[in-house]
Amino acid sequence: MTDWTTVAATDELQPGDRKAVFVDDEPVLLVRIDDDYFCVADVCTHDGQPLGDGPIADRQITCTRHGARFDLTTGDALCMPATEPIAVYSVRTDDGQIQVKTNEVENTAEAETSTPSAPAAGQPAESDDGVSSETETEGDAEPEVAENDGASAMLEALREVIDPELMINIVDLGLIYDIREEADDVVSVDMTLTSPACPAGPQLVQQSKMALERLEGVTEAQINLVMTPPWTPERMTDDARDQLGIF
Repeated sequence: MTDWTTVAATDELQPGDRKAVFVDDEPVLLVRIDDDYFCVADVCTHDGQPLGDGPIADRQITCTRHGARFDLTTGDALCMPATEPIAVYSVRTDDGQIQVKTNEVENTAEAETSTPSAPAAGQPAESDDGVSSETETEGDAEPEVAENDGASAMLEALREVIDPELMINIVDLGLIYDIREEADDVVSVDMTLTSPACPAGPQLVQQSKMALERLEGVTEAQINLVMTPPWTPERMTDDARDQLGIF
């Protein structure tokens, strides 16, 4: 078997086109962006679903099911709920043919066991030791829930709300941005989602409201779904990271 397999003719794909093919019985996705070609495994590492129909922007592809996003150049998982990269294959053009290298995946085993290494725009970079950079601008600072007895009780109640995709509670995931007492027996909570496309969003909002309104002294809980600043994995607790295998 040769190292390179022809998967398409160069005139089959115009800029912006894509083509799903099989290489050595593995589904892969061939993508043309401007004059560059990319080939990645056509499978989301979060739930095993095809990526082929996902939107592509900035050389990134997004899974339509749960919003996981991957870098077409490196294969890195850029946002939750995916934590593992997708395979990326070498591509070349030869005499009008697009060829993919079938015996070597560019992602190494080291890359496959690492945490996402290419954060999306606006997310803090990580240093070589895996510690988040402290060079965030003032406007990007992560909101923190005020420390008081009332907020602590509410956080404990919200720990009963479990993300059905990741099976981790929303507090340890870092989805709770702020808790405020608006008036007698009325509280307001700012919470976010791991991805704007998270299909469990309405369920998490409703369950959060119910969990708070079961508390003594709370008759109404107002849940405000916010996306600014965007959620990043750095907001997770160590317990949540351990459960997801992120070190």
